[in-house]
Amino acid sequence: MQLRNQKMLLIFLSLLIILSSAVFLVSCASKTEEPSKQITSYGLINPNSTTETVKVYEYIKSISGSKILAGQQESTWMGSPDYEMNYLLEKTGKLPAIRGLDYINRDFRGVNNRSIKWWNEGGLVSICWHWGTPPNGVGYESSKGKIDMTEALTRGSPLYEGMLKQMDEVAQYLLKLQEAGVPVLWRPFHEFDGAWFWWGKGGPEAFKKLWRLMYDRYTNYWGLNNLIWVLGYSHTLQSGWYPGDEYVDIVGSDTYDNTTNISGYEFLENIADPGKPRVFHENGRIPLPAELIRDGAKWVWFLTWHTGHLTGENNPQDVNDLHSVYNDDYVITLDELPSF
Repeated sequence: MQLRNQKMLLIFLSLLIILSSAVFLVSCASKTEEPSKQITSYGLINPNSTTETVKVYEYIKSISGSKILAGQQESTWMGSPDYEMNYLLEKTGKLPAIRGLDYINRDFRGVNNRSIKWWNEGGLVSICWHWGTPPNGVGYESSKGKIDMTEALTRGSPLYEGMLKQMDEVAQYLLKLQEAGVPVLWRPFHEFDGAWFWWGKGGPEAFKKLWRLMYDRYTNYWGLNNLIWVLGYSHTLQSGWYPGDEYVDIVGSDTYDNTTNISGYEFLENIADPGKPRVFHENGRIPLPAELIRDGAKWVWFLTWHTGHLTGENNPQDVNDLHSVYNDDYVITLDELPSF
């Protein structure tokens, strides 16, 4: 009887050891196989996006990390809206892949006409809007005003209705671009985190509500399916302002400090889903491709600001460097874009 009990005890202890080992192995496996943040392959946030818009976005994603699109913001007061384009053609023999335009000063028809022409010539269109302070402000100086954002975001208030009226007016011109088959890299409320424009002066929570309001209004109310939504941070890189992956297609940062803006690039890596392209949405001096590669700043496009930021009055860009950038294999110019 005693021998039998000893055998049973040995069997029990053996089973206990085996069970403990199995638990330990499972525990180790769960620790070593614990997944990091999942990288999602994002499509456009608007599932009803037009065919042309989808093609543009897919192309932008396809070159992410391997090439950079050349972009240039236009001015309209230097004798011709093509002032910057003519300068680039003269100095480099090339034109940018992206033309940056601005609905500032209610130049809606002019911007649309130039956008359609540029798209028909094979280029990509980026539009921002220096939106004058609601309910009826116009122009750059007005965009630096201040309003009560609580009232502006309160449905039914006079300020809300005035703001919505301005928003809806611009929607009509974006609809005309949709009818013309033009996808738009839509960059509203740029440099929001810098708090020098009215749309950023109410703080991050108000801004996120404003961004989502415009997205919902333009997408679900007006049926604007030709917009690729570009969220453009300033050089201040303030956290807490991101509206959410479901409201943003592309994230960007800008700076005029003549660097590759690698700090902005790294900041954005921790803000948005890594599947979203990252862009240098405004710059002064254009970083040389070798500098971008050296720093690991894999921007999908740069967009040089207008006038002196290109021609040198506000920018130490050497003309030889400008020619080198626009003719580098790493940089995609207008003549190198595919058909969409």
